[in-house]
Amino acid sequence: MSPDTAPLSKRWDISPKISDGPSEGLKNYQPIVRQLLFNRGITTAEQAEDYLNHRYQGETSPYVMKGMTDAVERLHQAIQNHEPLVVYGDYDVDGVTATALMVELIEAAGGNVTPYFPDRFKEGYGVNKGALKKLSDQGARLVVTVDCGIRSPREANVARKLGLDLIISDHHLPEGKLPKAKAVINPKQDGDGYPYKDLAGVGLAYKMAQAYLERYPLDGKRADDWLDLVALGTVADMAPLTGENRMLVAEGLARIRENKRQGLFSLARVAGLLLEKTTAGDVGFILGPRLNAAGRLQLAQMAYDLLTEQDPIRASELAQKLDVQNKERRRITTEIQARAIELVQQTDGASRLIFAMDPSFNAGVVGLAASRLVEAYYRPAIVGHIDKKETRASCRSIPEFNITEALDQCRDLLEHHGGHSAAAGFTVKNTHLDELRKKLEAIADDQLSNLELQPVLHADAIITLSRDVIIHWPDRMKAFDQFQPFGMGNPEIAFVSRNVKVKGKKVVGKESQHLKLTVLSDDGAPFEAIAFRQGHRIDQLPDRVDLLYIFEVNEYGGQQFLQLNVKDIRPAEQGNASGK
Repeated sequence: MSPDTAPLSKRWDISPKISDGPSEGLKNYQPIVRQLLFNRGITTAEQAEDYLNHRYQGETSPYVMKGMTDAVERLHQAIQNHEPLVVYGDYDVDGVTATALMVELIEAAGGNVTPYFPDRFKEGYGVNKGALKKLSDQGARLVVTVDCGIRSPREANVARKLGLDLIISDHHLPEGKLPKAKAVINPKQDGDGYPYKDLAGVGLAYKMAQAYLERYPLDGKRADDWLDLVALGTVADMAPLTGENRMLVAEGLARIRENKRQGLFSLARVAGLLLEKTTAGDVGFILGPRLNAAGRLQLAQMAYDLLTEQDPIRASELAQKLDVQNKERRRITTEIQARAIELVQQTDGASRLIFAMDPSFNAGVVGLAASRLVEAYYRPAIVGHIDKKETRASCRSIPEFNITEALDQCRDLLEHHGGHSAAAGFTVKNTHLDELRKKLEAIADDQLSNLELQPVLHADAIITLSRDVIIHWPDRMKAFDQFQPFGMGNPEIAFVSRNVKVKGKKVVGKESQHLKLTVLSDDGAPFEAIAFRQGHRIDQLPDRVDLLYIFEVNEYGGQQFLQLNVKDIRPAEQGNASGK
C-alpha cells in the first residue's frame, strides 16, 4: 500500500426497512422514529422507553465487581489512619478525569492524597518502577491506579517489596497473570460478574466512589456529583455509548451544562463553546482535545489542575495555556502525518500496514498522526518516536484488524504494550524494531490480504428531501435529540437522499478545504449543505448527486436554520436500491 492523494471511495451501508413485527411493537412512535429505533436493535415499547429516556435496566451495584469490597476497605483504612495516599493516573483525558474524581472523593472523606501522572516522554505509559520507588521514598503507603496497571505484574511485585499497597483499577483488557495487589478492579478479568464490560477508566473510578459512599456515607456528597468528569473521560476515550455508559454520559452532560465546574466553564469560554448546549460531539472534538494537549506536549498535571481549579482567574489562565498547546498539537500532528507518508512512500509499498518511525516525531502526538493516516488510507497505522535505545509508538486500526491481538503475538519483542482492538501503544528496543516491523506486517498481510479494505458509512434510511422536511424540522430535530448522546456504538442519525440537484457550490475555509452547497429537492425547496474537508470535489461535482448526511441546526445572526452536514457525495447515477 502506497499512500497517495486520491480520496478513498466509501461504501454506503443503509439499514433495511423495519419489518412488520417490530413496527407493531413501536406503533406509538412516528414512522421515522420507529425506523431509527429498529436500526439500534430496539423492537419493543419497553425497550424504546428505556432508550429514549436514557434508562439502563442492567445490574449496576458496584459490589458485583470482583475486588470492590477489598478496595473500599483498604481505601477507608488509609483515609481513617491518614496514610499518605497517591492516585496514579494515565495522562489522557480518561486518566486525568478518573484521577480528579478519586482525589476529590478522598479529600472529601478527609484523606491525605496526592495525584501522580507519569511523564509521557521520560516514563511512558502506565505504572513504572521508578515512579513507585520515588513515591515510596516520599512516604506513600497506598497507591490507587486509575486507567492503568492491569498489565503491570512486575511493577506490582516491586511495589510489594517497597512496602507499597496497590489498588489497581483499569478498564483495559488483562493479559496473562493479573498483578498481585490488594484489589484489582476490572470487569474484564476472569470471574468478574459485573454485566457491563465497557466502562471507561473514569467509569470504574465512579463505581469505586459509589461503593465507598454506599458503605461510608459523607454528608452532602453523592457519586453523581462527579458525573461531569465521567462524561468527559468516557467520550474522550471513545468508549462505547451503549448500556450503562450511555446513561452515565447523558446524566454527565446534563451536569456539564449546569456550569458547576469552573475549569470546564473557562475552557469552554476559550474554545468559543456554549457550555449549556454541550453535546458528546463537543466533548470529543472541542473539550477533549484541549485537555489531552497537556499530556501530549508537556505534563497532564495542567489538565488536572484546570479540572480541579475553583479560582476563576487561575482557571482562565490554565484554559488559555491549554488552548495554545492544542493549536501547537494540531500543527505538529500535520507535520508528522506528512513525514510519515514520505517514509511509507520510500518503502516498496506492498504491506497492508502503515509503519512509520522517526527520531523527529513528537512521542506525545504520534497517536493522533496514526489516526489521521487510518482515516486517510483505511489501513492499520503505527507511528513512533525513535529515541537512543528505545522506540515508543502508538497504533490505530480498522475494524478488520485487532491491533492489540497483533501486538500480543509480538510480545517477545516488546518491553511494554497494551490497549484496545482499535488503539494501542508499545515500547520496543531499537535492536528489535526492524524484526517487529516485519512480524507485524506479516500478521497484517495474512489477515487483510484477501479483504477489500474500504471505509463504510452507515445510514439509517433513504429519504426524499422536500418542503415538508423544512416545515417540520423543529419537531423532527427534537425527536432526534432523544437519541443522543452520539458516539461509539450509538452513531449519529444519518440519511441518504438520491438524485438531488446542485444549485450552488463554493469552497470555504482558510485553505478552501470545505465544500458549501445549495441543493434543491424535487419540489424545488432549497437546502444549505456543508461538506467538511471535501473542497477538492468542487471541479468534478455533477449537476445531480446522491448525498449521505446528517441533519444539524446552524445558528447565524441570531437565527436557526436547518443544514445538511454531508459525509459523502456520489454522482446520482451511481446509486442503487440497496445503497451499497
